[in-house]
Amino acid sequence: MEDFEADRDRLVDDLKHRGYVSSKAVERAMRRVPREEFLPDGLRGEAYVDTPLPIGEGQTISAPHMVAIMSEQLDLSSGLKVLEIGAGSGYHAAVCAELVSPDGHVWTVERITSLAKFAEDNLKKAGYAEWVTVVIGDGTNGLAEHAPYDRIFVAAGAPQIPKPLTDQLAEGGKMLIPLGGRYYQDLVRIIRRNGALEKVNLGGCVFVPLIGEHGYR
Repeated sequence: MEDFEADRDRLVDDLKHRGYVSSKAVERAMRRVPREEFLPDGLRGEAYVDTPLPIGEGQTISAPHMVAIMSEQLDLSSGLKVLEIGAGSGYHAAVCAELVSPDGHVWTVERITSLAKFAEDNLKKAGYAEWVTVVIGDGTNGLAEHAPYDRIFVAAGAPQIPKPLTDQLAEGGKMLIPLGGRYYQDLVRIIRRNGALEKVNLGGCVFVPLIGEHGYR
């Protein structure tokens, strides 16, 4: 069986050097989560190249530097309730689970049934099933039954902020969402304070389009 630990450490060292990883918590999480377990078999050897990779159904696993950026900006800690929109292969949810366990939980909503099953299997295999629940559905509607959430993040590019997501964000909660066109977006951080939404543009990014009732058709 191939050992990826040295490659993983090299990647995280590089992400630290480039300023994407700045906190001990995110560094520890990214050193622990085996990205190779969240890729199709033929791409496991590419797990620690800092690039998005195809996972089927026209979807991708985000580049490690983007996972690091989002994890740092979300400011995750044990006990938080997190909602992810777009499970993909489950990798980013696993990194979040490292940061919110043992007392927190991550719910991740995926619209493509085969990918939801892939993510669920990967999370189980990698040991994160206890802290991550995969739900099949339209993520633009959020997941009202477990709201409010301390943190929400969207792993797809949206034409506007879906109202159900901001409605489900707790007071003082933080949300990350790529906003813009189908091919290029800006990563926006939203904080709910006294019922109002404070927005900060964190810079350009590229995600697959967010499909759904409150996204692209």
